[in-house]
Amino acid sequence: MFKTKTMKACASSLVIALAIAGCASEPDDGNNSGTDTNDNNNNTSENEAGTGESGGDLVVGVLSDASSLDPHTSNDVPSGNIQVNLYETLVNYDDDMELEPGLAEEWEPVEDNVWHFTLAEGVEFHDGEPFNAEAVKVNIDRILDEEIGSPRKILFEIVEEVNVIDEHTVEFVTEDPFAPLPAHLAHYASSIISPQVIEDDYAAMEDGAQPGDHVNEHPYGTGYFKFDSWDTGNQVVLTNNENYWGENAKVDTVTFKVIPEDLTRIGELESGSAHIIDPVTPSDMARVENSDGTNVYQRNAASITYLGFNVEKEPFDDARVRQAIAMTLDKEAMLEGILEGTGDPALGPVNETNFGFSENVNQLERDPERAQELLAEAGYEDGFETTIWTNDSRERMDIAELVQADLSQIGIEVDIEVVEWGAYLDQTGAGEHDMFILGLSLGTGDADYPMHMLFHSNNVGASGNRSFFADETFDALLQEARVEQDEEARLSMYEEATNYLLEESPMAFLYHPDHIMGYSDSVSGFWADGSGLYQLKDVTIQ
Repeated sequence: MFKTKTMKACASSLVIALAIAGCASEPDDGNNSGTDTNDNNNNTSENEAGTGESGGDLVVGVLSDASSLDPHTSNDVPSGNIQVNLYETLVNYDDDMELEPGLAEEWEPVEDNVWHFTLAEGVEFHDGEPFNAEAVKVNIDRILDEEIGSPRKILFEIVEEVNVIDEHTVEFVTEDPFAPLPAHLAHYASSIISPQVIEDDYAAMEDGAQPGDHVNEHPYGTGYFKFDSWDTGNQVVLTNNENYWGENAKVDTVTFKVIPEDLTRIGELESGSAHIIDPVTPSDMARVENSDGTNVYQRNAASITYLGFNVEKEPFDDARVRQAIAMTLDKEAMLEGILEGTGDPALGPVNETNFGFSENVNQLERDPERAQELLAEAGYEDGFETTIWTNDSRERMDIAELVQADLSQIGIEVDIEVVEWGAYLDQTGAGEHDMFILGLSLGTGDADYPMHMLFHSNNVGASGNRSFFADETFDALLQEARVEQDEEARLSMYEEATNYLLEESPMAFLYHPDHIMGYSDSVSGFWADGSGLYQLKDVTIQ
């Protein structure tokens, strides 16, 4: 289950990292905001399926509450984990990140820039509304509507038209040829909401409500679970959709119980009060593995953890300063001392789970001496004072301490500020930070999405580009790669784009973490996808 690595860290970073790793008794939280060839060397895939009986109340102990039940107006993983069990998408990813039918039975490009999707028949939303091509059009149009301000618009901004061909055939017309369209439609942000709920949400907006307020109260999809209740900050409860159009889910209810403290979550798992917990920090894996009746679920992640800079603020408006910081950070110490050998160092924004990953990029090697030279060239030979923000995740707070120690070597004094998750998203989206630690799920299997989400000028702010990096040259590189049809040429373009990012360094790419969760012996049929989203349809409890 563990991958071993050779420690290449300097002595001071090693001492700090090991000291941090020893603080296993301190509670923490950890989240990715949110969104694929698969390296399964570190993948504990689906546990035994179908060995339990149907029924029962499944309890999932989670770190953070959802921020919204509207998949079109939110972009964080805690919300996504609820949404994927209420709503469905036209296309799905299986455990190996291969595309498979969802609400669409098949799809094909009928012209270079025109796709047809044939929809499943006999499907109803939770409110009894029929699922059809018109429902698909209403949903995609809503995501693209400027009035909604969806942070997921970046996924579909290349779509010019959505046309209803007949009741069960929908047509997508794109501005340019766009091969990743089916992969984008597999992202949970494209979840299909009842058109009646969408109509009512627009009506509520006319009376002063915010986009998604009505959806939050009536989260009606086509999924195998239905919404029951949401006690904000405490738990969300879903019930089995007995009228589901496909094979029914096995358990009667699912309760997503918010348990912020790491060791409390583990205690709930050990006592049987929770059946699944997420996350398990690397330093706690041994306890879960060695406790009677509990197990670790671990898989490689389609995810990136990064240190971002606010490039609109001095001194981070100078690429030399940003690059100097990136060249000072000891990623191996993070992986060994904090993640205990799990995960992989990041060469860029994506890993091997996404098309567009390449090892043939100009890696920024760790070089504190060169970093000091860059600071001096930028006019900061004596360093400067700054702050680094993190949410209340033990893993991220530990990373912040390691970054703080590393940067002290080049004269940068760092204060660490820990911010509650909801406020953290709001304030980094508003650009109130200097540096910050965050992550993104790479949910489409293609570099087009994460590179647009994190770096395109159209996405600056709360939509995802919290570094406030706006660069016309980079935008043009992304557009060229987006419309290129030859895979080899397209891969070369993403290599160029990654090299450009490494040169400009709007963020320091830290690592690709593993998803690590815990589950009880009583649970079977559980797995999570590359983005860490829970797949609960086939879960049974013995």
